[in-house]
Amino acid sequence: MRTKQDYIQGLSKMKRNVYFNGELIDRAGELQMPCINTIGTTYDEAQKPENQELCTAISHLTGKRINRFNHIHQNTDDLHKKQDMTRMLCQKVGGCIQRCMGIDATNAVYNVSYEADKLNKGDTQYHENFKKWLSRFQTEDLVAAGAQTDVKGDRLLRPADQPNPSAYVRIKERLKDGIVVEGCKLHISEASVADEVLVFPTRALRKEDKDYAVAFAVPADWDGLKQVVTIHNLRNREIYKRGFVPGSTDSYMIFDNCFVPWDRVFLAGEHQHGGVLALLFALFHRHSYSGCKPAIGDIILGTAALAAEVNNVHKTEHVRAKLAEIIMTTELGYAAGYTASDLGKPEVYIPGVGFMPYGPGSYIPNSIYCNVGRCLSGEAVYHEAEMLCDIAGGVVATFPHEKDFANPDTGELLLKYTKRNPNMAAEDQAQFWRYLGDILCSATGGITNVGNYHGGGSPIMEQIAITTQYDIESRKKVVKYIAGMSGGDRDALTKKKK
Repeated sequence: MRTKQDYIQGLSKMKRNVYFNGELIDRAGELQMPCINTIGTTYDEAQKPENQELCTAISHLTGKRINRFNHIHQNTDDLHKKQDMTRMLCQKVGGCIQRCMGIDATNAVYNVSYEADKLNKGDTQYHENFKKWLSRFQTEDLVAAGAQTDVKGDRLLRPADQPNPSAYVRIKERLKDGIVVEGCKLHISEASVADEVLVFPTRALRKEDKDYAVAFAVPADWDGLKQVVTIHNLRNREIYKRGFVPGSTDSYMIFDNCFVPWDRVFLAGEHQHGGVLALLFALFHRHSYSGCKPAIGDIILGTAALAAEVNNVHKTEHVRAKLAEIIMTTELGYAAGYTASDLGKPEVYIPGVGFMPYGPGSYIPNSIYCNVGRCLSGEAVYHEAEMLCDIAGGVVATFPHEKDFANPDTGELLLKYTKRNPNMAAEDQAQFWRYLGDILCSATGGITNVGNYHGGGSPIMEQIAITTQYDIESRKKVVKYIAGMSGGDRDALTKKKK
């Protein structure tokens, strides 16, 4: 497995195709280093002997020990450990660990490429192509970005009906040795610091949308690919440093007549599986959210408790009620993800049919509980920010800049008027308000909330999944029986479980 330094050196050797604020930038340059350090934590922690069982796994392809972020789930224990690893690492960096896109995308494509070959009765080699790519991905301990979301153009029109045919990434041309793709994927997290990019559909597709049913992998500096990146760094501190400085990036990934050889293509026209691939990635990603959002909840809880302590109101009833609410949301989200892991099987839910075997045998988390956990915790994002704001008060928005505290004319006076809790050092209280300002009042803090709300799918998408996949009819039959209505069935739920 690679070290963090190996990862950075690999980025520094890649061709420049990342644009930021109108200029080409160095992948391993200072601007991207907070994000690189965040992902680098996944390498640092995997090197520690005490984390071996949690952060590494044995590859089912090579038999070698690999980073768990590159692993294909072989059983429910793998699903449990992926969730717990994500929570632990997100706690370390105080937010998103950035690397989950790769594990979620690889697990989705692994299953769909297998089923697409079955559909084609052996005429395609998608799954073998993917396993070869995956073996290298695991052995070299690479970072992958998952490129799903398209620009979508007119939201009321399907892909093939768009006036701009490249509003969704599509196969523009089929050649003997590969395909040519065109389009743009956007909001793609950590793509600017990834080794590889996995591309796949964003929605269900019709027969006439077959050119949009495409999945492939290319190096992040591939010819025909340009990235326009937004970099989410906190305001630089010169004097009063944070304990850890996180960072993140998101890219618009523009595929401009981009050639992809067949051995890197994992779906090419099988529209029946385009929607399944989109949903399966979302499912794995929502499962990851049941690890990262509880970790963010842990951080929010600690922040709320400290804000109350700094203000010396930590023993009041209204603060206790808010802390309890944060704990309940955090642990219910985790519990839903844990249940999704425990009920995981090599199955997917097919609307109108139910759960069916799918893929070559790797484990897929239970859809209902993944969506319940993601929706519950995702909808709470802005309410949790509101509770932080309520406990903190207005000082977080107007706190003086750090150099005013270093200035001999104002520093001591500011410390004097910063101190609220007599049992806590004024310097610690000042450092806390700087930190909370990062969360509530910075551009990065605002961007983080949007990401926490929409990442893995907006709450409306989870609500759709929950209501279309949950067995509502059996519940209606039980109530009909209890109410004495026709069509009632006292044992409807028991029969369903059998």
